[in-house]
Amino acid sequence: MIIPGITRAGKTEFVWGARTYVMGIVNLSPDSFSGDGLSTIDAALAQARQMAADGADILDVGGESTRPGFTPVSTEEELKRVIPVIERLTPSVNVPISIDSTKYEVVRQAVDAGAAIINDQWGLKTEPRLAVLAAARNLPLILMSNQRDKGAFDPHIKRDTAFYDNVMTELIGSLRRSIETARQAGVPPENIIIDPGLGFGKTWRYDLWIIRRLEELKVLERPVLLGPSRKSFIKMVLNVPPEERVEGTAAAVAIGISKGADIVRVHDVKAMVRVCKVSDAIMREDSG
Repeated sequence: MIIPGITRAGKTEFVWGARTYVMGIVNLSPDSFSGDGLSTIDAALAQARQMAADGADILDVGGESTRPGFTPVSTEEELKRVIPVIERLTPSVNVPISIDSTKYEVVRQAVDAGAAIINDQWGLKTEPRLAVLAAARNLPLILMSNQRDKGAFDPHIKRDTAFYDNVMTELIGSLRRSIETARQAGVPPENIIIDPGLGFGKTWRYDLWIIRRLEELKVLERPVLLGPSRKSFIKMVLNVPPEERVEGTAAAVAIGISKGADIVRVHDVKAMVRVCKVSDAIMREDSG
């Protein structure tokens, strides 16, 4: 099922269904789970520019780790990490920058500095004012389903189809509530993107199941962002460290595209752009 429509971020148009778009991760947190955290502005700028050169359609800049058990940082520290990068990056690349934060003041200043997309990992459940900001600035808003407030699903519970049916029902319901909050704040439907939130309050088997059943999210009639890059479900299958999970990420990206992913959020941009091109050539009639 193709979700029709166009989403605009700055000068960029995302035509849903035409191809899969690639979001490159620019991680300014030193304790990132993936081992890619950058500690200097120059290193972040160099990585981001390389990602743009390698074919990234969006650069997602974040300054706080979201790994399980992460230590939250203050608003001041997060601002110190992300704002100088966004200010210098915006005029030097031709792709939109996304701000990956749940803090209103961080997002507001990031937008003032040039960010053109808001990526909220709590789907407006902790900071609904982000929807007001997105509506006022006419910015795309990524809404992720995050179950960490409920704790991860008990890995000892016996899984069967009925269990996963309930999990998918919860996931769709969570995203539907986030969409409703955004719409009530005035965000137009074409500016809403949804993300199932792999790893956020889900076991690794749940992540596999989400990818397997990703097409069910199309009932929400919004484009889907999938973020499988270097996640722990790949570790559980392959038993390799984060920097050796490129093949596992590629498999998840390709299958995610076959199940309806519209954007993939990744660390290894050059390799995943190639995976997307081949997957699109197979799955999308007008590609290739």
